[in-house]
Amino acid sequence: MNDQFIREMYDSLKKRKNKSKNKSYTSYLIKNPELLGKKIGEESSELIIDFIKKNKDGVINESADLIYHLLVLWVSTGIDPREVWEELSNRKSKSGFEEKNSRS
Repeated sequence: MNDQFIREMYDSLKKRKNKSKNKSYTSYLIKNPELLGKKIGEESSELIIDFIKKNKDGVINESADLIYHLLVLWVSTGIDPREVWEELSNRKSKSGFEEKNSRS
């Protein structure tokens, strides 16, 4: 997997954005932002639980669920993955502590 896969998935989800919410789960989530927010919280919590339990298969599955919902959120808000990669790139030369301290 690479950045190209994320780009292809993002583009595919963008196409589903305007479909009927009865035919596309992606469209349904975009048209229900509270549900999308709850799903991101749910998938994050499930990922944390599987991580703590050292359940590798669970971490893989929940990571995939979380990434899907995150991509739907990006589509919903008009955020292109390149914008996120750019932000990560800006942070790579800073330590995690330095980056956190720069936000306060």
